Amino acid sequence: MLDKAEKFAGRIIKMYQYLSTQKNEHIISKQVLRSGTSIGANITESRNAQSTADFINKLNIALKEADETIYWLKNLYNGKYLNDKEYNSIYHDAEELVKLLVSSIKTLKEKN
Repeated sequence: MLDKAEKFAGRIIKMYQYLSTQKNEHIISKQVLRSGTSIGANITESRNAQSTADFINKLNIALKEADETIYWLKNLYNGKYLNDKEYNSIYHDAEELVKLLVSSIKTLKEKN
């Protein structure tokens, strides 16, 4: 899961660079940069959790950041900053991360 989050963060960074330099969009792109790169940071932080509950909490934070990222991506798309192809590609990756996080959290809660 961390691999996917790191690759996703790389795509988010490239998208931010594109939006800020080519489209002159700085506000929403900064928000998606923050939330999109935070997903992997929270997953990484979860590896040093002090308990299962703490681990689940960190993954929940990553999930919230993934959901927020999707929100900002939709705004960028609706504002015509991303075309269909760009949006669908990165949106699919964000949705995949959400599904992985939900599944992991659910499994951990069932075991706990």
